[in-house]
Amino acid sequence: METYTVHQLTVHIRALFEEDPDLQDVWVAGEISNFKRASSGHLYFTLKDEQSELACVMWRSAAAFLPFEPEHGAAVLAHGYVAVYEARGQYQLYCDTIQPAGVGDLNRQFELLKARLEAEGLFDSARKRPVPAFPRQIGVVTSPTAAAFQDIQNVLRRRYPLAEVILSPTPVQGKDAPPQIVAALDRLNTHTEVDVIILARGGGSLEDLWCFNDEDVVRAVAASRLPVVAGVGHEIDFTLVDFAADQRAPTPSAAAELVTPDGFALRTDIRNLSQKLNTAILTVQGAKRDDLDAATRLLGRFSPLTQVQTARQRVDDLTGRLMRTLGHRLERQRDRLQAQRRALEAANPRALLERGYVVVTRAGDGQRVTSAWDAAEGTSVHIELHDGRLTATVRQRDTDDT
Repeated sequence: METYTVHQLTVHIRALFEEDPDLQDVWVAGEISNFKRASSGHLYFTLKDEQSELACVMWRSAAAFLPFEPEHGAAVLAHGYVAVYEARGQYQLYCDTIQPAGVGDLNRQFELLKARLEAEGLFDSARKRPVPAFPRQIGVVTSPTAAAFQDIQNVLRRRYPLAEVILSPTPVQGKDAPPQIVAALDRLNTHTEVDVIILARGGGSLEDLWCFNDEDVVRAVAASRLPVVAGVGHEIDFTLVDFAADQRAPTPSAAAELVTPDGFALRTDIRNLSQKLNTAILTVQGAKRDDLDAATRLLGRFSPLTQVQTARQRVDDLTGRLMRTLGHRLERQRDRLQAQRRALEAANPRALLERGYVVVTRAGDGQRVTSAWDAAEGTSVHIELHDGRLTATVRQRDTDDT
């Protein structure tokens, strides 16, 4: 016979629990006792009936979503799995949800109907329609005296006062509510101006909200011609119309926000878009102006008038250069002529005469006398002065040789 240690036996027993599928998904009815909420947020309590007790644990992650506060003596339905706590060798129920007794039957009805409608495709995401961005008329299916309707109106006035609210009144609680809710939906679907429907009710118990799990109501929501936004209960409340609606909001106020744009945000967006548009226009204008200026300059370079003006300017430039060249040449010629004139004047015999020199010629033949030997004694000569002429006779001839 095999011998186990305490730990080995405990592990073996735990494995037996884990291998039993009936113990991994179980509902247990009983009365709460020894209830304790630890500082960590975990719940520890005992479920008991007239014959037995069962230790139970609920971790903080699940306890945070409980719709009520468990207390000593409360009759409840607890769901979870059974496992062994090895440190004590104790089996206990690890709970993921707890419901007050009497709610369990409703939950089972809820799950059965949900499964059947889901199998029919009523909850398919492909059937969901988008909510219009800027609805002109918003239909509301709720009680006119309900706080939910006031909340919806307040949100719509604050966010999007342009929309008109069309109330289709109906009771939203009790056994007579389902057919009236269906009729209220039908009235809005025949109203051609309505763009979207809000189906709303404030929070309450499962029984209070049960009319929104009615099959006829769920089918009416799914068959609606207009998009339907469900805003039933609080965030932790779920009804079947939440699955059938085109969109689900956690509260009536949230449903009103979901079907409307934020007016302030719209104004901010419009202002920002206007600034961007103005900047873009100025940028395009500047670019086009630069293109136009460049095209104008390019066109100006090839226009006949510009070509004539360019040719005229070139003629003016060439004329100026020609005149300057001619001027320089004339100046050089003038200087040359002046030099030649001065040279000629310097070589002019009369100029020599003016400086005191004379020209002597023989009177008989006019031969210039340049040497003493050219005129014998008794020869008649003419003496040319700068201001007249003298006639003389050579009386004596002396030479450098004598």
